[in-house]
Amino acid sequence: MYTKIFKDGLSRRRFLETAASAAALAGINTRVLAADKVIKIGFLAPLTGPVAAWGKPGLDGCQIWAEQVNAAGGIKLADGDYMVEFVGYDNEYDPAKARTGATKLIREEDVKFVMMLGGDTWPGAQPVADRTGMLFSTLLPSDLAPDTETLLAPAEVHPIYNVTGVEWLAENKPDLKTAVICAQDDALGLPSVATYLAAFEAAGIEMLEEPLLFDPATTDFAPVVTKLIAKDPQIVCLDTCYSDYVHPIAEQLFQQGYKGQIISCTADFYDQMIDKTSVEFMEGFIFQFPDFDDPALNDEAINFKNPNGFFAEYTKRHPGEWGAVSWEYASIMDLWKDGAEKAGTAEPAAVLAAMKDGGRGLHAFGTADWWGEDLFGIDNALVGNWPVVVIENGKARIKAFKSIPEWYAKHGDLLKKHMAAYGQMWNQRG
Repeated sequence: MYTKIFKDGLSRRRFLETAASAAALAGINTRVLAADKVIKIGFLAPLTGPVAAWGKPGLDGCQIWAEQVNAAGGIKLADGDYMVEFVGYDNEYDPAKARTGATKLIREEDVKFVMMLGGDTWPGAQPVADRTGMLFSTLLPSDLAPDTETLLAPAEVHPIYNVTGVEWLAENKPDLKTAVICAQDDALGLPSVATYLAAFEAAGIEMLEEPLLFDPATTDFAPVVTKLIAKDPQIVCLDTCYSDYVHPIAEQLFQQGYKGQIISCTADFYDQMIDKTSVEFMEGFIFQFPDFDDPALNDEAINFKNPNGFFAEYTKRHPGEWGAVSWEYASIMDLWKDGAEKAGTAEPAAVLAAMKDGGRGLHAFGTADWWGEDLFGIDNALVGNWPVVVIENGKARIKAFKSIPEWYAKHGDLLKKHMAAYGQMWNQRG
């Protein structure tokens, strides 16, 4: 469960030698890399189990990020250049294990930053964050509250970005007017349900039934799908279902003859979904996470360095494993690196101040604002544009970048209404 993660599983000495060699081969001048010139980053996420698709691919992406940064001379701080090491801890999406992992990473490994998926595991880690002042990140800004002062949501603004997919759907397929939703009943599913309900209401799309919430232990999705499509909806929304749910639900929709529109937060490993259904069935499937070989990511507004090259390297090493989080943790590290170099130190409080300085940041998909007080009680989410992705001829393609703040300026009261109805406002969470 507790594993030090070094490049290609090498020893620390070999890791440093490899990084120095890579820099030399690249013709890059670096200072002598002393053994103590290392910054450790904690990766506290599910690496096994049903939620591993939102943890392990992110760690794999971070390894590529670290190699690239280390080969270019590392993190440049006031007292010299530092290599980066990632130390992983598999919290198995369990709050108690998240608390144990956070303690080990901080006390035993002296990490300077801890990245998490968040959700059900953040309450386990929060007491450790409060006690130590460690800087943490989450992919779920619904974890934020006024007392989460050292927790940032700098990459993914789940579930708020889901409004962009519904907005695009309403604009491009205005004849679709009825929808149903299903989701697992947990800290990922519920705020996403509230967000989709707000987005559908804003778009004038009628919900035919109350959202169908299923037990996270569900394995047989045939009856779930039968009930879901009983009223012949034009749109089926899969909310933020885990990959282990999205795949069998899509397969059941195919087997039960559903012909309508599907929209989902994610479609990780969608090639496998196509194999289990058909290219025709998956045509037009809307979700929120692009492949990074997408030409739209070469726009000058994009802040992720060489996305096409990153995607090529990732898919070469991990064929068939690219997913929603493969790039996200690496993107967070870009923001952290910029903050540390601006501060001249890796100390958490200084990096946090530098990252938030000026109230804006270079998000992967464009310059964005540190935002969230109205919804989360604290401006610790980096919010701007988000892509809408559609599967066309078996390939995911970005169709638009839509503004989350613009949608919220028009419909924020709707979102708060539905969040409150599901007990997801920060002041409702115990």
